[in-house]
Amino acid sequence: MVLMAAMSSHLWAAGGAHVELETMPVNLNDKHSMQRGAKYYVNYCMGCHSLQYSRYNRVAKDLGMTDKQVLNNLVFTGQKVGELMVNAMPTEDSAKWFGIAPPDLTVISRVRGADWLYSYLKGFYLDESRPYGVNNSVFPSVGMPHVLWELEGLKKQVHHAEQEPDDGHGGGHGASKTQYELVVPGSMTEEEYDRAARDLVNFLVYVGEPAKLVRRHGIWAILVLILFLVAAYALKQDYWEDVH
Repeated sequence: MVLMAAMSSHLWAAGGAHVELETMPVNLNDKHSMQRGAKYYVNYCMGCHSLQYSRYNRVAKDLGMTDKQVLNNLVFTGQKVGELMVNAMPTEDSAKWFGIAPPDLTVISRVRGADWLYSYLKGFYLDESRPYGVNNSVFPSVGMPHVLWELEGLKKQVHHAEQEPDDGHGGGHGASKTQYELVVPGSMTEEEYDRAARDLVNFLVYVGEPAKLVRRHGIWAILVLILFLVAAYALKQDYWEDVH
């Protein structure tokens, strides 16, 4: 399992590069996507980043998985299915190893947004000046390696166009655009990696607010009640028409 190293505490701040983010179409109805995203997360991220406000059995129930499937595919630390999704990395030791303890990512999608996370996962490029040999166009000087490089491969930055800042009158775009060239191929094609990034972000959006799934069901309940109200009103009108 590839372990994700420490991410700068500035990940939780509103700062970062002003770049043109790619659009991430979140789909919480696609449980297969979120299942794949959960598997990517525990394999590539959870070695350092816990999801301390989520439980394995809640994820299993929400994503349509059995407890056995979760234990076989998502639990690698001997934990029980009813336990919280935390790793075994000691906080004090990790702070010594990486300079700062890797943050929990349960609510990162609510802090940053799906577009930012999706663009971040696709924004790594080679940079020999950085400790881990890579930088990120969305989060410059981020203190972590590109943990998904085996999937995406390694690419270099070939063009970075700074756009003129928005002057408030329609002038400039206020964001930068980056183009890359693949140097070391990964195990996935570009299209496959794009899907993997979407799956991972889909899962993080779900984890950030599982109640969204319940609210979606609530909308259908409201629609049924509205239809019932219309039918009841029509029946009332018909009944009183006979009375008069």
